[in-house]
Amino acid sequence: MARATHIENELRALGRRSPQRHPVSDLPTREPLLLLMAEDGSGTLGIIALEDFDRLCALDPEKADDMLKTLALRLLRMTGGRRMVAQVDRARLAIWLGPDVAVCDAHGQLEAISYALHAPLDEEMSFAGQLTVHHATFDHAVETPQNALARLLAVVNSRPGRGGMVHRVNDAAVSNDREQFALEQDLRHALTRGELELCYQPQIDARKGRVAGAEALLRWRSPVHGMVSPMRFIPLLEQLGLIEEVGLWVLNAACRMARQWQALELGSLSVAVNVAPQQLEDATFHARVRRTLEAQGLAPQALEIELTESQAVADPNRAERQFTPLRALGVKIAIDDFGTGFSSFSALRKLDFDKIKIDREFVTDVEQRRDSQAICQSMIALARGLGIRVIAEGVERAEEYRWLLHHGCHEFQGFYFSRPLAGPDFADFLRNSAGLTAKLAVDPRQSQQKILQRFGS
Repeated sequence: MARATHIENELRALGRRSPQRHPVSDLPTREPLLLLMAEDGSGTLGIIALEDFDRLCALDPEKADDMLKTLALRLLRMTGGRRMVAQVDRARLAIWLGPDVAVCDAHGQLEAISYALHAPLDEEMSFAGQLTVHHATFDHAVETPQNALARLLAVVNSRPGRGGMVHRVNDAAVSNDREQFALEQDLRHALTRGELELCYQPQIDARKGRVAGAEALLRWRSPVHGMVSPMRFIPLLEQLGLIEEVGLWVLNAACRMARQWQALELGSLSVAVNVAPQQLEDATFHARVRRTLEAQGLAPQALEIELTESQAVADPNRAERQFTPLRALGVKIAIDDFGTGFSSFSALRKLDFDKIKIDREFVTDVEQRRDSQAICQSMIALARGLGIRVIAEGVERAEEYRWLLHHGCHEFQGFYFSRPLAGPDFADFLRNSAGLTAKLAVDPRQSQQKILQRFGS
């Protein structure tokens, strides 16, 4: 009892020496919060962290202050004055849930608050900020309020990625970061604004002389930034935690388009969809795939899931567990960028793939490069020995196509046959059999059929 009284007296003395309100948000500072925690004795403390604050502050301090004020006001309205909301750091707002909220309920309440806060904080910038929520229990018999707050802040501040002051040395650096920041903010809204779209690159089966399917490729057509390269915005989707939401949209859109092609009765076609590691790690992913196929009326055999070689070989045993329910549905599995890793053969022995894709790195100028020739021949022979289909991607020249065809590769994808196409344009490509036949006729003195017979149809 004496110890508790001593702590409370010390906190009150500290409170008299320190400002009671934050000059920007007008929220109570940490001292009143610590006093209340000491009086309650135990409870749950939550922290909402605005992760983008320091970056925005470096670019536009006035705008950053406005964002903080808006966030504080929303929190106060959500709590209705029944909970203490305090500012305990530059962009860290604390909510004291007190002893009357069970630990099992605290996380749910804070998650609900965080979800509601994700609406844009500023309509002009469409700034939605990356918010994270953290919580911890406090027991006065075990630790002081200061230690409890410091412990929780240490967890928040140790979060990898954002955080820390942004230092700039010249105007060009500030301009570049401003552009990057604006790109991230616009990307957060690209899906809801209808700026994301799919195009489809044909996959050719030379043995049958027809289009066998297509790979769905994500594109971002921004009214502000123009066509943004996937190499730039897809990593951002992962960093911003949007890849699963966008990935599910891609899966639905691709399956819906594949079903439309089938309705045109232009032959059996499959659609390949790239999957991010975060999607596969979701234990419910196979169930989402099943529901998508059912909703779009697409047979599982018409869907192919593509993942990179690095994803597969990182943990083959785990990958096998992830693939099993997908294969049980009838969905095919393909490994992309094959040959760029270091454990490919081992992974192929352990994992049950349907197809491997020879990376364009080995396809480019293959007819001139002996190293690429040796690698491609090894891949083709390995795939054939294991009963796995093999497709060469990035085929841009007739010479590359000829060499690969003559050495046993019969499936192709690349600009030589077609660039990625919008859905309706892809249907037109399917109808234009004459154009494809001309591409497949690699030797005017010899029919395609004779070539295929010679090199193993």
